[in-house]
Amino acid sequence: MPPAALVRLRVPACGQPAHPSPVTWQHGRVTAATHSPLFPQAPDSADAVLEGLDPEQREVATALHGPVCVLAGAGTGKTRAITHRIAYGVRAGILQSSSVLAVTFTNRAAGEMRGRLRQLGAGGVQARTFHSAALRQLQYFWPKAVGGSMPRLVDRKIQLVADAAAACRIRLDRGELRDVTGEIEWSKVTQTVPADYPLAAAKAGREAPRDPAEIAQLYSAYEDLKRNRGVIDFEDVLLLTVAILQDRHDVADQVRSQYQHFVVDEYQDVSPLQQRLLELWLGDRDNLCVVGDASQTIYSFTGATPDHLLDFRTRHPGATVVKLVRDYRSTPQVVHLANGLLAQARGRAADHRLELVSQRAPGPEPFYAEYADEPAEAEGAARRIRDLMDAGVRASEIAILFRTNSQSETYEQALADAGVPYQLRGAERFFDRPEVRKAGIALRGAARFGGNDSLLDGAVDLPSQVRAVLSGEGWTTEPPAGSGAVRERWESLAALVNLAQDFAAARPGATLGDLVGELDERAGAQHAPTVEGVTLASLHSAKGLEWDVVFLVGVAEGMMPITYAKTDEQIEEERRLLYVGVTRAREHLHVSWALSRSPGGRPSRRPSRFLDGLRPGSAAAGAGRAAAGGSGGVERGFTSRPGAAPRRRQRTPARCRVCGRTLTDAGEMKLMRCEDCPSDMDEGLYERLREWRAVQAQRSGQPAFCVFTDKTLMAIAEAAPDDEGELARIPGVGMRKLTRYGADVLAICAGQDAGEEEGAN
Repeated sequence: MPPAALVRLRVPACGQPAHPSPVTWQHGRVTAATHSPLFPQAPDSADAVLEGLDPEQREVATALHGPVCVLAGAGTGKTRAITHRIAYGVRAGILQSSSVLAVTFTNRAAGEMRGRLRQLGAGGVQARTFHSAALRQLQYFWPKAVGGSMPRLVDRKIQLVADAAAACRIRLDRGELRDVTGEIEWSKVTQTVPADYPLAAAKAGREAPRDPAEIAQLYSAYEDLKRNRGVIDFEDVLLLTVAILQDRHDVADQVRSQYQHFVVDEYQDVSPLQQRLLELWLGDRDNLCVVGDASQTIYSFTGATPDHLLDFRTRHPGATVVKLVRDYRSTPQVVHLANGLLAQARGRAADHRLELVSQRAPGPEPFYAEYADEPAEAEGAARRIRDLMDAGVRASEIAILFRTNSQSETYEQALADAGVPYQLRGAERFFDRPEVRKAGIALRGAARFGGNDSLLDGAVDLPSQVRAVLSGEGWTTEPPAGSGAVRERWESLAALVNLAQDFAAARPGATLGDLVGELDERAGAQHAPTVEGVTLASLHSAKGLEWDVVFLVGVAEGMMPITYAKTDEQIEEERRLLYVGVTRAREHLHVSWALSRSPGGRPSRRPSRFLDGLRPGSAAAGAGRAAAGGSGGVERGFTSRPGAAPRRRQRTPARCRVCGRTLTDAGEMKLMRCEDCPSDMDEGLYERLREWRAVQAQRSGQPAFCVFTDKTLMAIAEAAPDDEGELARIPGVGMRKLTRYGADVLAICAGQDAGEEEGAN
C-alpha cells in the first residue's frame, strides 16, 4: 500500500461537491447544479440554475439590476457565480442573451465562460476578451466611422520596435528589445503619449530599461513606422475603438442599443484604457457587474490597477457588494498558509483583503524543503512527483510553478531523467496543434463514412471507434519512451481518447458524429481536454488554474521577491504573486528553495521573507493585520431597502459645476469640473494639505498618493469642508480615510494645525 499522505484525493471542480449530497446548499457545501461534471445537461428551468449555489453565490446570481461588485477570493467559485447569474437572468426572461457582453482577460477564460454558459442553456451570450470585443466593433464600424479598409493588425510588435530602433540608430540587445516593447505597451494602455513618457514613468516608479528620453524617442519612431506601413497593434485596437465611440455618438448609441448588460471578470486587472472603453460602452447606464480580488493583482507592470475595483463603491454609491470567501478549492492547511501570507501584507490592496474559509476536509500540512543548489531542488521535486504518480496521482493534476521562465529548463531535464511526462504552460493551444487538427479530420471522415471504413471493423462502441481511428494517426496503447515532440504528440491523441471515454460514459448511445460535434464546440470555446503531463508554468501564467498538487520552487530571496522589486508596492505585488501560487493547490503543497544556484556554489541564499513566521522554525516578521471586511456577505447599496426586490436605478451623469459638460474622466469627476474650467481653489490651503500629506506618507512608509491623490487634495481645497459630512461627500474620501485623516484635514481647512495625536496614526 502507498503511504497515506500520497494517496490521491479526487477533488471536483471549484463549487462542486466532494461527495454526493442533496441538490440544495447546506452545511457549508456546494452541490452540483448539473447531472454530470464532464458533460452536464442544461438545467430545465431558471430556478434549477440556482440549485447548488451557496448563499453568497445565490446573491450574485439574483442581483440582476444596477451596479454589482463581487469581491471573490481565490477558489470561491466566482466563475460559477457569474455564469449562473447570466444564465439565470436569460432563463428567467430578465436578460436577453444577445444584449449581454461578458469580458475577461484571456482567451482561455473567455472560452471557459462560453462553455459554462452553453451548459447552462445560455449559449447566445457574448463572452470575450476586451481586445476581442473591441476588434469586432472596430472591424464593423471602421468603414462607417473612418472609411476604407481597416489597417492590418500586427501579431507581434517586437520587429517593429527593432526597426524603430534601427531608424533612431539605437542598438538594443534581445532583452532590451523585449523591455522597451513592454514600456511602449504600458504607455499605450495608460494613455501616455511619447512626449509624456519620461515624466509618467518617473511618477509611476517604473525602472526604465534605457534612458527615458531614448524610450520616448523609440516610442515616437515606432508610432511613425506603424502609420507609414499602414498597420496597427493590439493596443491600437482599444485606442481606436475608444476614439470612435467618443467622437461618433451615432456609433456609441448603436453599440449601447446592442449591449444592455455588462459583466467584467478579473476587474482588478483592468487598465485605464480598458476602464475608459467600459465607460463608453456603458454610457449613463449602470447595469454593470464586476468581479475581482485586489489580493490577486499581479499585472501592474502591464498597466493593470486594482483602483477601479477598490473605488467601485465610491463611483457607484448604490452598488450591491457581495463577498465570496468560502474556499471550495483548497484544504484548510493550504488556506491557512494563504491567509497567513496576506496577514503580513501592507498597502491599499491589503486593507481590502478577504480572509478565506476552507470548505474542504483537512489535508496534509504544506511541505517545506531546503536544497544545496537548484539542480538538487529540481531532482528532489522530480522524485516526489514520481512517488505521487506511483501512489495514483495523475500527472495532469500536478504542477511546478516558478517565478521566471528561465527556471523551467532545470525542471524539464529533471522530469525527463525521472521518466515523468510534462507540458509547458503557454505553449501552442490544444486545438491548434497539427496532430489535433489531423485527428479531427480523421474522426470527421470516419463519422461520415464509418460504414465503409475497415478501421472500424470490430469496434463495437464509441471509445473503441476513436481508438481505432487515432491508431492510424500515431496513438498506441502504451506511450513512447522518453520525452520530446513524439511524446507530446502522443499525449495530445491520448487526451482525445480519454475524452471519448468520458463522453461515452456521460451519454450512453452517443455516436462518433456526436463526439465530433462536441469537439467542434470545444474548439470554438477553446475548452481543451486534459493532457496527461506535469504542468510547468510561471506563477503569472498559472493565474486562474488549479491542481491537486503544486510545487512552488525557488522561493528564496532574490527570486521571491525578485531582485528588481525595490519599492514597497513592488514587494507587495511579489507577495501577492506567491499568494496566487499557494492558492493554486487543492490538497498537496510543496514549497522549496536552494541555498546556491549551482553545485559547489557559496550557500548565500535564504528562504523568502514572505515565509517568515509561516514555515516551521522561522520567526514572525511582524504582527498580523486584521482583515478589513474580510468575512463574506452582502452589502446593499444606499438605495436598497431590506427585503425589497432589486430594482433598476438610473444614475445621473456627473456634470461640470462650471460649464455643465458631462464628465467622464475620473480625475475631473473628483473635482466636479473640467480640467480646463476656472478653479476657485484656495492655493494656500492646497499647499498646506500637500505638506501635511508628505509627513503622513513618510510616517506610514507609503507613497504620498496612498494618503490622498493630488486630485482629491485639489477637490478638498476647492470645497474647504467645514464638517465630516461635507468632507465625506468629496470623491476619494472614503470611510477609512475619513476615520483616519478626517480630523486633521478639517483642522487644516479651518486654518488650524493638525493634531499631533491624530496625525501620528
